[in-house]
Amino acid sequence: MKILHCPLNGPRNIAEFSYGGELHRMPNPSDCGSRAWAEYVFFDDNVAGIVTEWWCHNATSYWFLAERNTLTDEIVRTYDPGDVFSERVVFTNEADAGKK
Repeated sequence: MKILHCPLNGPRNIAEFSYGGELHRMPNPSDCGSRAWAEYVFFDDNVAGIVTEWWCHNATSYWFLAERNTLTDEIVRTYDPGDVFSERVVFTNEADAGKK
C-alpha cells in the first residue's frame, strides 16, 4: 500500500487522493486568450525529475501541493497551497463588468 502524507489529514492510503495536474503559473485572466487558458488547464510539461503537482484528498475535498520525483514516483514532500499563494484571484464575467 502506498501512503501519501496529506498536510491536513496526515498519512493516508493513496487511493483516497486524486491527481490534479502539474502546478503552472496562471496566465493573467484579464488579458489572455482561449489558447493560453487551454494550455494552462490541459497541458503538462512531463519533466523527468522533481515536479510540483496538485493533489486532492477526496474525502475532505482538500487540495494541496506535492513534490514528486517522476522517475521514482517518490513523494518528496507535501504542503499547503497557502505556503505558495498569498492572494486570491477574482474572476469577473465580462458582461457583468460593464454593469458596475
